[in-house]
Amino acid sequence: MPKASPTETSELAAPLPATYEGALSELEQLVIQLESGQMPLDLLLSGYQRGAALLAFCRDKLQAVEDQIKVLDGAQLKPWNGT
Repeated sequence: MPKASPTETSELAAPLPATYEGALSELEQLVIQLESGQMPLDLLLSGYQRGAALLAFCRDKLQAVEDQIKVLDGAQLKPWNGT
């Protein structure tokens, strides 16, 4: 079975980005690659695992912000009206 090149392997095993925006951008690019149907099967699995890690990272960041907002608003989330 062919193995992933060192470059492909290192990209998928890279540490998580420092910011939510960085993780979201990488996740969006990964989704495009996965949906293209052009990735070999072994890279699909690695890509899926990387995507799951990025998604968990983004969810954690969003939860942390939501928790901070709850503290600022006295433990109540208020509806967002967008204005």
